[in-house]
Amino acid sequence: MIECVPNFSDGRDQGVIDAIAEAIRAVEGVSLLNVDPGQATNRTVYTFVGEPEPVCEAAFRAARCGIELIDMSKHHGEHPRFGALDVCPLVPISGISMEETSVNASELGRRMGDELGMTIFLYERSASSDSRRNLADVRAGEYEGLAEKLRQPEWQPDFGPSTFNARSGASAVGARDFLIAYNVNLNTTSTRRANAIAFDVREKGRLRRIGDPLMGEPMLDEHSEPLYEPGALKAVKAIGWFIEEYGIAQISMNLTDLSVTPVHVAFDEVVEKASARGVRVTGSELVGLIPLRAMLDAGRYFLRKQRRSVGLSEKELIKIAVRSLGLGELAPFNPEERIIEYAIQDRLRKLLVDRSLCDFIEETASESPAPGGGSIAATLGALGAALATMVANLSSHKRGWDDRWEEFSDWAVRGQSYVSELTGLVDEDTDAFNALIAAFGLPKGTDEEKAARNAAIQKATRGAIEVPLRVMRASVASMEVIQAMVETGNPNSVTDAAVGALCARSAVKGAYLNVRINSAGLDDKSFVAAALHEGAELQRAAQTKEAEILAILETKFER
Repeated sequence: MIECVPNFSDGRDQGVIDAIAEAIRAVEGVSLLNVDPGQATNRTVYTFVGEPEPVCEAAFRAARCGIELIDMSKHHGEHPRFGALDVCPLVPISGISMEETSVNASELGRRMGDELGMTIFLYERSASSDSRRNLADVRAGEYEGLAEKLRQPEWQPDFGPSTFNARSGASAVGARDFLIAYNVNLNTTSTRRANAIAFDVREKGRLRRIGDPLMGEPMLDEHSEPLYEPGALKAVKAIGWFIEEYGIAQISMNLTDLSVTPVHVAFDEVVEKASARGVRVTGSELVGLIPLRAMLDAGRYFLRKQRRSVGLSEKELIKIAVRSLGLGELAPFNPEERIIEYAIQDRLRKLLVDRSLCDFIEETASESPAPGGGSIAATLGALGAALATMVANLSSHKRGWDDRWEEFSDWAVRGQSYVSELTGLVDEDTDAFNALIAAFGLPKGTDEEKAARNAAIQKATRGAIEVPLRVMRASVASMEVIQAMVETGNPNSVTDAAVGALCARSAVKGAYLNVRINSAGLDDKSFVAAALHEGAELQRAAQTKEAEILAILETKFER
């Protein structure tokens, strides 16, 4: 799977915006996740995903539509640009390397040049030279300077005509890592002040000047190139601008490597630099989509600043991140639409764990054989771990225990990891059962069909053993967190943790029943022996641990 995030130079004409979106949607195998127009920038960012071939086809059709409808000679907007299709990056998401994605980008650029007569520059990981790797360098001079730029031998396009096309301009196509387009909102209308803050934070920094820091002559190096005073943040590009539709100035940033500068670090750095200049940050705005990891990291970061436990669910961490970053200031922030992992998940499949508790119980009680005992065992395990995590979170901010918040936060994080694992196993167990039923339903009319059916049955049977074993392992491991919370957690909640022990032990015993019954159908007897032995040991460990936990609980009652 790859992602394509083309930026078209029209954010005001809804007819144009919709036509380009329809060109993308018309390609089978492509999911259009987001359309993000900007009035002031006069630019629309589209985000769509799929396998490389249909994604590239959709990008090609969108480009064809864009150059037919957008006239760059009439374009004005706040964002740097040099073409109707200004930039068209491809991003590897899963199952494909950056090198392979770069080949796709090059082929897409060639096709746009050859078939559509577009002037194409390859950039980032597809760049034909180091001087073309940085988009800012490729786009330097923008549309107004493009005619002169194309006359320079070093700036001949990679594909398409080298003569200036006043209507379509030029386009940058390439492969790159995931990039976050992120704007921070300010309580000022001053573009000059916003730019000053942008220069403070961006990696490139600001020009060094002789004498007056604002008006002095630029300092040059030995090659007569301008010298810059680096900004505070690596892997960050930034400019300041005024957004008329909101009536505010913003710091517009591209975060090109989240492992170097995450969103929350960029936000707080802008807060600090803005405050030093008498300006206040009021919120922020995401353009396009963001990886789940970035939102979870932000949630944990802001909780740690409050000395609060970070062992919360994904949903709660995302809420903290959205509020702390002010992502809902200008428009509602819907995680299902703006977090890429949520946006690309198969909406047609309704997971058991996504249902209400009543729906889940009713589905269990229905005539359908799944969910069955295995999924219920995983559910019990998740509930047991969740109770222990709850006690850890309550303990982390108990009055008088402020110096212990990290201790309990660590336990909560560990407990939450078991909650997440066991929650996922609820559906995995049902999937394993359904795979087994599907294998038994395969045709068996010929010797080849019989062999294929038997192989599928054996594979599915093995899966139906492995999943409950994983439930057992996670549930036993969670009992360490449960025991710690009964021993050292908030004394008002120790019985909650103890109920978690009962859930965990039941999960282990229930999952072991599935291991035993499914083992009878597997031909690999060495695997069966090992699975039954491990299962028996895990069951004994769960029973022993449950007894220890309940004995500790009795001492609490005696006090």
